Amino acid sequence: MSAFTKITPQELTDNPFTLIGKEWALVTAGTPEQFNTMTVSWGGVGILWNKPVTFTFIRPQRYTFGFLESNGCFSMCFFDESYRQALTLCGTKSGRDVDKIAATGLTPAFTEDGVPYFEEAKLVLICKKLYAQDLNEESIIEEAIKTNYSGDDYHRMYASEIVEVLRKA
Repeated sequence: MSAFTKITPQELTDNPFTLIGKEWALVTAGTPEQFNTMTVSWGGVGILWNKPVTFTFIRPQRYTFGFLESNGCFSMCFFDESYRQALTLCGTKSGRDVDKIAATGLTPAFTEDGVPYFEEAKLVLICKKLYAQDLNEESIIEEAIKTNYSGDDYHRMYASEIVEVLRKA
C-alpha cells in the first residue's frame, strides 16, 4: 500500500457522477486465493444510517456476484483513462471464461483483511456490505427503466459502508 495514502471518505473531492458514470469502476471481491472483478458504471455514494456508503448494483448472473455474496467486503477501484481498455475487457468478459488479471496486466493487492484491489488504481474504496436487496419489476415506477432488463435479470443492490479510502500518492 506504499503507493497509496489513506484518507477519510469526507476528504473525497472527486465527482461521483464522473467517477462511476463516465470513468467506471472495477468492483472486486473474494480472497487472496480466489477473487474476481467486473466493471460497473451504475452506482452511487452518499450517507445512509449516518455512514458514508456506496450503492452498487450487480446482476446475479455475473461471476463476481458469488464472490460478493460470499465475502463481507469488496473494493471499488477507479483508474485514469489509460486503463479504459482493461475496464472494457472486465465489463465484457466473464471471469468464468477469461483470466481477467492476466488479460489486463493489472496487479492485485490486498488489504490487511484480504480485500482485493489493484495497484494501478488512482482511487480505491474498501466497502463493507450493510444491506442487500433485489430490484424487481413490481417496484419500477418509470416504465422506460424496464428496457434495461430482459427477463428476470434484475440487479441486486448493495448498500455498503466505505470503511477505507486509498488515494494514489
